[in-house]
Amino acid sequence: MRRIVDLSIVAPIWLNQWMEVHKIALWGAADLRSLSTLQDETGQRFLFALSWVIPMNPRIMVSIQNGPNQAYADEYARVNNHINELSEALAAEIKARGFRSKPLAASDRTDTVNIKGDFPHKTAATRAGLGWIGRHCQLITRPFGSWIRLGTVFTDIELPCGPPIERNFCGRCMRCVEVCPAKALTGNAWYPRVPREEILNVQACDQWKKEHYFQFHKGHNCGICSAVCPYGLKVLKR
Repeated sequence: MRRIVDLSIVAPIWLNQWMEVHKIALWGAADLRSLSTLQDETGQRFLFALSWVIPMNPRIMVSIQNGPNQAYADEYARVNNHINELSEALAAEIKARGFRSKPLAASDRTDTVNIKGDFPHKTAATRAGLGWIGRHCQLITRPFGSWIRLGTVFTDIELPCGPPIERNFCGRCMRCVEVCPAKALTGNAWYPRVPREEILNVQACDQWKKEHYFQFHKGHNCGICSAVCPYGLKVLKR
């Protein structure tokens, strides 16, 4: 996999310090100029984003290989809340330094028909070079596998970006596809700009979760496909 730009060397000192203080070990900047992104209150688009990773508790993640549990639902909510707090704080810090910014909420489903948010966190993350999209339609990182949640803040700060990840590293592994109880994963490999439906039947996934796991955030949680990912299981071995 291509190397992530070492922003600890080239980013502003204040940004490095902010990430260090908030214990964010994996982060990067994404060039989004070729994509349709969010706008600020004046209608101006954001051309860049800061993307970062918050790891999930690995022992909780490995416990949901047969289905979600309350511990996972609690961890999911805790990490999402933490990401939202960090996003708001980082956006405020950026504005205080004279730049534009806009935080992207974690797991905020603003389009209930198409089951998606305002912008994919995963797109910013792949373009920042943090990882690739697995066959389970989730970001996979080298340090933490897919046992993570993502944060994104849009900005107009021009930082060294990427290089973007433009291929997957799942090889022939189909473990996530095999265990999906909703049979919602096609098994196709990800590449940049591939339509989501070529990898995931999001309606089938959503319906299964609502029918079987409604007690966990009204069917918003499953995680089985991520729990069995070999890149995540390596975290426990380490």
